[in-house]
Amino acid sequence: MDINQKKHITEVFQSQKKFFATRKTQSVDFRIQQLENLKKSFIAHNDAICNAMFTDLGKSKSETEYAEIKLVLDELDYCLDNLEIWAKPLEMPSRQHASGGEIISKVTFQPYGVSYIVGPFNYPVQLTFSPLLGAIMGGNTAIIKPSENTPNVAGVIENIVRDAFSPDYISVIQGSIEENTLLLSLKFDYIFFTGSPNVGKIVMRAAAEQLIPLTLELGGKSPTIVHKDANLDKAVERIARGKWMNCGQTCVAPDYIYVHESIKDELIQRFKAHLQKTYNGNSLGKIGKIVSQQQVRNLAGYLDAAKEKVVYGGKYDLETRYFEATIMDNVVWQDAVMQQEIFGPILPFLAYSDIDVVLDEINSRPKPLALYVFSEDKGFAEDVLSRTTSGDAEINSTLIHVGTHFLPFGGVGTSGMGKYHGQYSFQTFSHMRSVLEIR
Repeated sequence: MDINQKKHITEVFQSQKKFFATRKTQSVDFRIQQLENLKKSFIAHNDAICNAMFTDLGKSKSETEYAEIKLVLDELDYCLDNLEIWAKPLEMPSRQHASGGEIISKVTFQPYGVSYIVGPFNYPVQLTFSPLLGAIMGGNTAIIKPSENTPNVAGVIENIVRDAFSPDYISVIQGSIEENTLLLSLKFDYIFFTGSPNVGKIVMRAAAEQLIPLTLELGGKSPTIVHKDANLDKAVERIARGKWMNCGQTCVAPDYIYVHESIKDELIQRFKAHLQKTYNGNSLGKIGKIVSQQQVRNLAGYLDAAKEKVVYGGKYDLETRYFEATIMDNVVWQDAVMQQEIFGPILPFLAYSDIDVVLDEINSRPKPLALYVFSEDKGFAEDVLSRTTSGDAEINSTLIHVGTHFLPFGGVGTSGMGKYHGQYSFQTFSHMRSVLEIR
C-alpha cells in the first residue's frame, strides 16, 4: 500500500468524523432518504451485479437475483416501512421516587458514529449491504471494505455506493490485508465483520485495543441430524439446496450429516439420485465455482486423504475453479474433512444409533452458526434443540432463516456475536440510551 492510499484512507475517515459531527444523520427523514437513494442505485446496477457474480463465483443470474439482490431489496423495503416506528423512544415503567415527583423513563436510540463494515466473498453483495442498512437506519456513517477475493463484485459495490452517497457519509475502500490493518487501527465507533473465525480474532483483537463495540458474523461446522422417522424426500431436497448453493460456500450450509444408521444407505442413494437427476450426472460448473485455486486445493486434500470414502462426485478443475457436488460416507471425526468448516460442496455422512452420543459429540465442539434437524416427531426435534447450542436452528429445512428479515440472525461463541436483519440491524447499530426525568 503506497503513501497516497494511506493518506486517502485517513482523509475519508476524518471526513466522515466531521460529517457525523454535523448531526445531519440524527434526522430520521435523512436516513429514510438515504435508504431511498441506495434502493435506486442498487436497482440500477442489477445487471452489473449479476455479471460480476458470474465472473467471480460462477453464480447463475437466477441465484444472484434471489440471494444477492432480492433479499437485500426486500429487507430494504421492510426497513423503509418501519424505521420511523423503530426509531421512536420507548416509554418505560418507573418506580416511585422518594421525592414524590413524577418520574418519566424512556429508552432512546442513538447512533454510534463512524462504522466500519467488512464484507465477505461468499455472498459479497447481500452480506455487505444488509449490515449497511443497519448502519444507515441507526444514523451512522460507514466505511465499507469489500472482499478482495471477489474483485469484480467489489468494483460494482463501489459504483453503487458512489452513485448513492457522498463519500463523507458512505464510502468504499478497496484493498486487502494492508488496508484492513490500517483501517482497524483507526478509532471507529462500531465495527461489523463477516468472515472466518481466524480473521474474526484479528478484528476483535484490534477492536479490544480501542474498546470499540463490534458484531462478528463468523461460521463453523453446522450439523444436520436426520432421524429415522424423517421424510427422506423432503430432507434430500432441502439439504441439497442448502449444501450446494454457491458451490457450498455458505456460512450456514449443512457442513455434515448425522443420519440414523437404519436409513443411512437409503438416504445416500436418494441423494445420488437427486444429484443425477438435477445435474444430468455432472454438476461440475453447474453449482458455481470455488473462490480461489488455493481453496480448490484445500478441498481436494480432504478427498485425497480418504479417497475410499468418496461415494459420489469428487471431480474438480483447478483452472476453472469448478468443483463437483461430492458425497463422502463412513466418515469419522478423525478424518481431515471434519477438522474445520468445509466451505465447499463436500457433504460427509456419519451414522448414529444413539442420539445422546451425537449430541455429546456436537456439544464437545465449537458452537456452530446453525443446526438443522429433520424428524417428523416434533418432540424429538425440540429435544435436540433444547440440548444443543447454535447461532440459530431450523426443523425440517435449511438456510431459510438467514433470508428472513423478521428474525435476528447471528452466531454464538466461536461462530460469532451479535444479531442483525430488519429491526435487529437497527438495534445493533444503535446505542440504547436510558433516560430518566423527575418532574
